[in-house]
Amino acid sequence: MAGTPGARSAAPFGLGGVRFYEGLGLLGGLVLAVMTLAVFVQVLMRFTGHAAFDGIDEIPRYLFVWLVMIGAAAAMYRAEHTRLEYFQQRLGPRGQHLLTALTNGVGMLLFLSLIRTSVVLVPNAQLQTSAGLGLPLGYVYAAIPVGSILILLPMAWNFVTALRAAWPKPS
Repeated sequence: MAGTPGARSAAPFGLGGVRFYEGLGLLGGLVLAVMTLAVFVQVLMRFTGHAAFDGIDEIPRYLFVWLVMIGAAAAMYRAEHTRLEYFQQRLGPRGQHLLTALTNGVGMLLFLSLIRTSVVLVPNAQLQTSAGLGLPLGYVYAAIPVGSILILLPMAWNFVTALRAAWPKPS
């Protein structure tokens, strides 16, 4: 994958970027562990006939949104998202780079629209609370703009890198 035109040629944002996005991957693993523990406790409580804690069923549901956005950002940084390499490899080198730029450009438009929508959605959701935990739902909805920004950064890097590779400077 490293030799394909769609892959990153260098680590975006240097060593700090590597540490940050690898830390996001670890944070995603921690979030998954907390979700698993909450579901396990809930099932165990029901199996033993005890009443479950109020709101324990909301924990995995709300953390799942954060897990998806954090995991997507880490995967985008590592260039591990699914792509249709079969079709991309049918193109010449410049076409491969342009296709990479196109897909990243369209993806950036999608995440920018999510951020734009979240400007209205998150403050309104902050006025609502969850039934079990009493948690303001704005904290749950905030995963969308935060995750979108974290995904946009490596996408923009891939976009610029692909355009530069499509039209290299003459030496």
